[in-house]
Amino acid sequence: MAARLTAYLVVAIVTATLIAGLIVGAQRDDNDGPVDLIVRNASVYTADRRGTMAEAVAIRGNQVLRVGTNREIARFQRPQTLVVDARGGTVLPGFNDAHLNLIQGGLSLESVDLSGAVSVEQMLARLGAWRAANPSAEWIVGSGWTAQDFKNGQPTRQLLDSVIPDRPVFLTGADENSSWVNTRALRLAGIGPRTVDPAGGTIVRESRRGQPTGVLTGSARDLVGRLIPQPTREQRLAAVRAAVTEANTLGITSVQIADSTRDDLDLYDGLRRSGDLTLRMYAALRLEEPLHDADVPRIDATLKKYPDDPLFKAGAVSITLDGPIATHSAALLEPYADAAESGSAAFDPDDLNRTVRLADAAGWQVITRATGDRAVRMALTAYAHAVRSNRHPSRGRRHRIENIAVVDPLDLPRFGPLGVMASIQPVRGLPSPERIDLLSRRLGDERTAHSLMIGSLAGQGRIMLGSGWPSQDLNPLVGIHVAVNQTTPDGVFDDPWHPEERLQLRPAIDAYTSSAAWASFDDQRKGSISPGMLADIVVLSDDIFALSPAQLGSVSVAATIFDGRVVYQRVPRAETEPAPSLQH
Repeated sequence: MAARLTAYLVVAIVTATLIAGLIVGAQRDDNDGPVDLIVRNASVYTADRRGTMAEAVAIRGNQVLRVGTNREIARFQRPQTLVVDARGGTVLPGFNDAHLNLIQGGLSLESVDLSGAVSVEQMLARLGAWRAANPSAEWIVGSGWTAQDFKNGQPTRQLLDSVIPDRPVFLTGADENSSWVNTRALRLAGIGPRTVDPAGGTIVRESRRGQPTGVLTGSARDLVGRLIPQPTREQRLAAVRAAVTEANTLGITSVQIADSTRDDLDLYDGLRRSGDLTLRMYAALRLEEPLHDADVPRIDATLKKYPDDPLFKAGAVSITLDGPIATHSAALLEPYADAAESGSAAFDPDDLNRTVRLADAAGWQVITRATGDRAVRMALTAYAHAVRSNRHPSRGRRHRIENIAVVDPLDLPRFGPLGVMASIQPVRGLPSPERIDLLSRRLGDERTAHSLMIGSLAGQGRIMLGSGWPSQDLNPLVGIHVAVNQTTPDGVFDDPWHPEERLQLRPAIDAYTSSAAWASFDDQRKGSISPGMLADIVVLSDDIFALSPAQLGSVSVAATIFDGRVVYQRVPRAETEPAPSLQH
């Protein structure tokens, strides 16, 4: 009997030992085994809540496994592990552009790009060069001009006629609400001195004879725009794929599209199903008119067709309240300094309050595009109305305001308590004497001092940064440079416009990464380089924390990692290396 008990005890001990070994082995496989990709020799800014810094990152599959020192991460390497040597460059979470138009951006890669032009002469030179290179193009289409770069803030049809008199031209402004056209385009559309302005739009006219100047705002843009041959679905798909490739070269792994149609949502979802996306998308459905109770089920059904997914989802609606300051289209609390008008809002305050209340009650995120201080106040008041009227949504409220150009200081303290985020496109505030002069003439000195208040808005709560592409430069490093320095990256205008509104570097990075992920309800899976998060990472050419802020403009992207895979590398890696390193 004693021998039998001893045998049972030995078996029990052996079994327990084997089980413990299996458990330890499984834990070792999960946490200490080989990995697929390592980024080393880096200045890793994780963008987590503590602002952790590290030297290396280990990635298994499509997730971050471990962050630590080079020595800690080196033990995960095996012959099959891909190694990206950052050579001292900064490593960040993949950039998340919080405001762009992906389809138009992709199409713009084949059209005239006027963004970044520093003079009218440079714009006309680009137009002339594109015309010469595309002799068979029926229409000449482009984007990126800014009214601030023109005398009196107004481009003219005569300027376009001087380089392109024989083909219609349609150029979208950086404000996304104005278009610049030539005489040929006006004639094709039948627009003359007696043409009546459409509802919600303006045909800007010469003061003496009432002739169209060549600038159309709001719905007036459609008078010409509807004549342009619309791209097919195949062309739009190709445009998105081109846009994704362009974004990856700039370290962008996520985007947020604030103005989408139902067709756009279906197109994005088709790309998700194809399985070849290297960009995560969050899209908002554009509301053309105020909401009524009967509209909610139909819109809710549309949004629910695209539920939460790491690659693509929809869960927001967007409202455009006003237009740009340059064309007197922004809704202001007081009249413009150089005109008797104060601009108009697209929604009546009561209609806006009802629309936001219904959207909030349905559980949708609401994105309001408001440029002027009156439009910003209307948006904040509508959000406050929703908070008073509705129960707190189960996932919380993360409503936001886009395109803010000027805000009354009295409204700044309202952002935090309401939990309203400011989505800012810093490149819109690139300083130049022409832009500053125009804004001063439109707003006066006091209101100009309250314009583009990036730092002040950041002091009230969360902000996120985006490009406004294709109207503005897509490069996140340009946006970060402007936010941090309030100067142009090329140093042409190196005096800060609003030095008191500058962001520190880390908050600027957060606004393009972790805060942007929070804004789209994705903060539990992306936006920081932390164990368990999606492995979306950008490797920069230099250590931006060791540079002076003025040197940010010289930094470029060395590699982009999406879902644990290298999708862009500035210098191709050698095919023969079993564990190649990034050279730059």
